[in-house]
Amino acid sequence: RQRLTQPQGGDIVIVGCPKEVKNHEYRVGLTPAGVHALVQAGHKVRIETDAGARAGFDDQAYAAAGAQLVGSAAKAYQADLVIKVKELQEQEFTMTQSGQILYCYQHLAPNRELTDHLLASGVSCIAYETVTDGRGNLPLLAPMSRIAGRLAPQVGAWALQMANGGSGVLLGGVPGVPAAKVVVIGAGSVGANATQIAVGMGADVTVIDQNIDRLAALDSQYQGRIKTVASEPLARAEAIREADLVIGAVLIPGKLAPRLISRELLREMRPGSVIVDVAIDQGGISAASRPTSHTDPLFVEEGVVHYCVSNMPAAVSRTATLALTQATLPQALTLANLGLQAALVADPGLVPGLQIHGGMITHAGLAQELGLPLGAMP
Repeated sequence: RQRLTQPQGGDIVIVGCPKEVKNHEYRVGLTPAGVHALVQAGHKVRIETDAGARAGFDDQAYAAAGAQLVGSAAKAYQADLVIKVKELQEQEFTMTQSGQILYCYQHLAPNRELTDHLLASGVSCIAYETVTDGRGNLPLLAPMSRIAGRLAPQVGAWALQMANGGSGVLLGGVPGVPAAKVVVIGAGSVGANATQIAVGMGADVTVIDQNIDRLAALDSQYQGRIKTVASEPLARAEAIREADLVIGAVLIPGKLAPRLISRELLREMRPGSVIVDVAIDQGGISAASRPTSHTDPLFVEEGVVHYCVSNMPAAVSRTATLALTQATLPQALTLANLGLQAALVADPGLVPGLQIHGGMITHAGLAQELGLPLGAMP
C-alpha cells in the first residue's frame, strides 16, 4: 500500500483501529466521535469489536457513528492508516503492511526489537510522543503526561504501605508526625502535575530540574509550599537519599531517559522508600528500572520499591481515552485527508513525529540514540 505516501485527489482512505493488547491496556485510539469525523470527511473506518468497551464505548456506538466492525485485529490492520494507543506488541508484528501509516505512541529508543521490525516492515511511524505544536510543545504526549503525573503520587502512596514492601510512611503525615518527603525529578508536564497532587495530599515536596524558569514558575505558584532544587549531581543525590518517594518525570523527546539514580545511590536510600518511574517508557531514570505491568506493578531492588508500569494512564482508561483522542484527532484527519507527504507540509509539527519512514529512521534523536543512520523525510 502506497496511497498515503503518494496520495491522489479524492482518495478514500481506510482507517483501522484495533483493540489494544498490552497488559491491562483499556484505552482505545478512536472514540465514536472520532469515527464520525473521519466518516464525514469521506473515509472508511474499521474498528475491532470491543476495542472501546473498557473505556465506555460499545460497538453499537461505533456502528452508529459509521464504523465497520471487524472481528479480528488482522482485519483492523488492513488499512492505510492505523490509529491506536500503545506501541506494537510482538503479537501484532505480523499484521503491519508496507506503505501504511502507524499513528500511536512508539517509544522506540528502549525497544530495539520493535524498531528493527518497523524498519523492515515498510511502515511509516508517526509517534504521538514527538509530535510538536507551533511553540515546540508536545501536545499529543501532554494529556497522558498530566494523567501519569497525577497518578504518580497516588500509586506512590500505595506502594509505601507495608503490605507492598514500603516503609510504612503516610504521604500526608498526621498531627505530630512529619509528612513524607516526595522528590519530583523533572518539572515538565508530568512533574508539575505530580507536584500538584503531592502537595494536595499534604506531602513535603521538592522539585528538581535543570530549567530554572520552570522551577521559578512552580515556586511562584506554590508560594513557599514546595522546595525547588537546580539539578546537579550532589544536590540531586542528597534529596534522593532523604526521600520517601521519588517520582521520575524526566523526558528527552525520542531519546532514552538519563539514568540519574545509580545502584550505589539506590543502596543509600532508606529501605522501603519508593521510586515511581514515569519515565520508564523511555527506559527509566533508575539503574534498576525495568518495565512492569498493572498485573504485577512492583518489584524491590536494592531495598527500594520500584513502580515501573509503562502504561500508567490505562488505569483510568475512560478519562485517558477522552483526553488522548481529543488531542490526536486533528492530526489523524490531516493524515487521512492529505496523505503523509502533504500532511507533513500542512502541519510541520508532524515532521518530528515521523520517526520511521521507508525503512529508515527519520528522527534525529532516535537515530543518535540507536547509532543508526538518519534517513531523509518523504
